[in-house]
Amino acid sequence: MRDVLQTQAAIVGAGPAGLMAAEVLARGGVRVTVFDAMPSAGRKFLMAGRGGLNLTHSEPLPQFLARYGAAVPYLKPAIDAFTPEALRKWADDLGQPTFVGSSGRVFPKVLKASPLLRAWLKRLDALGVTLELRHRWMGWDHDDRLKFWTPDGERMVAADATIMALGGASWPRLGSDGAWVEQLASRGIAMSLLRPANCAFTVAWSGIFRDRFEGQPLKNVALSFGPHTVRGEVLITRDGIEGGGIYALSAMLREHINVAGNAVLHINLRPDVPTDQLAVRLNVPRGKQSMSNWLRKAAGLAPVAIGLLQEAAIASGQQSGTMPPPALAGFIQSVPITLTDIAPIARAISSAGGIVFSELDGDYMIRRLPGVFAAGEMLDWEAPTGGYLLQASFATGAAAGRGVLKWLRH
Repeated sequence: MRDVLQTQAAIVGAGPAGLMAAEVLARGGVRVTVFDAMPSAGRKFLMAGRGGLNLTHSEPLPQFLARYGAAVPYLKPAIDAFTPEALRKWADDLGQPTFVGSSGRVFPKVLKASPLLRAWLKRLDALGVTLELRHRWMGWDHDDRLKFWTPDGERMVAADATIMALGGASWPRLGSDGAWVEQLASRGIAMSLLRPANCAFTVAWSGIFRDRFEGQPLKNVALSFGPHTVRGEVLITRDGIEGGGIYALSAMLREHINVAGNAVLHINLRPDVPTDQLAVRLNVPRGKQSMSNWLRKAAGLAPVAIGLLQEAAIASGQQSGTMPPPALAGFIQSVPITLTDIAPIARAISSAGGIVFSELDGDYMIRRLPGVFAAGEMLDWEAPTGGYLLQASFATGAAAGRGVLKWLRH
C-alpha cells in the first residue's frame, strides 16, 4: 500500500457534477484532487455528446424547473444559482459557444462534447486540480480515510472534505455502476431505489414485424399515456420501443408497470390531421391495391407505421382492412401498444432514485457524514432528456462545491 495521500478536498467521480465542483473549489483557493475509476475523465459526458451534447434548455426558468417534478424544492436553489444562461456563458468562456435549436434545446455549435471537455480539463489543470484515474472508491477505512483500489493496490486518502459525485447506475461500462449504494447504506444513509429513467420498454412483437422493422424510426408521432401526451420520435427495437418520445413518458410508464405489470401506450400516427378529415381520406375505394399501398396513399403512412398499425390490429383481435373509415381513422390516431416490461437500467439514458434529499443539508452535505457532500445523479431526482439532466448535474456540483468552501472556512 502506498503512503496516505493528503488533500484539502477529494472529489470522487470525474463527471459533470464532480468536475464542476472541482472548478468551484479551485477558484476558491482549495487544493483539489479528483478521483475516478475509469482511465479517463468524463466518459459518460462524452457519450452524451454523441447526440450533439444537449447541455441545457432555453425555456423560461419556471417551466424549466417544473421538469424535475417532486425534486423541484430541493434543486431550485442550485439551479437558481447556476442557471441555463450561466451554463451557456460558462461554455462560451471555454471557447465553446452554444446555440438554441428549433426545439429550444441548447447545444455547443460544434455539436461535440470532446472539444468542451478538453478545454475544461485544461482549465482545471491550470487551476491546480489534480486528476487521479483508475482509482475505484471502496468506502472508508477505520480512520475514516477514503479507500481506493488502484492498479498498484490499495490507496488511502485523507481529505478535509469530500464530494461524492459517482453518478447513478445507467451505462455502467462508462463508470456509473451504482456500487456506492452499499457503502452509503452501511453508514445508515437513506436512499430511494435506483431505477431506469429515460429508458426503453419491451413489447412482444411478432416475428414478422420485428424482423422487418427493427431499427426503424416512427417520426412525427404523438404518444399518450393517461392524460399525458407528447410529440416526438420513437425507434422500433428488436425487443420493444425507445427514443425521445418514449423517454418523456418513461417515469409514468415505469411506475405503472411496476404496479400493474404492463402499460398500454397509445400512438397517434397522424397527429396533424383531424380525425374527421382522415376519415374522409380513407373513404375512397381501395380497388385492387394492397392494404399497405392503400394506407400509404390515403393516410400518408410510412411502411413502419403501417406495420405497427397492422401489428396492433391483430393483437387486439381486429382486421384493419374491415374497419369502416371513421373507426380506422380513430385507430390510426390511437394505436394501442402494450409495454410488457422496463428495459434494464444498464441500457437507460439515466437513473432515478439515490440519496434522499432529507439526508442532505442546504449545502449538499450528508448530515450523518460531516464533511462529506453529494451531487449529481447520486441524488434522488430524475428529469426528461432535453438538457435537464446535465443542467442539474452541473448545478448541484457547483452547489456542493460552494458548500465545501463554507465548510472549510468554518
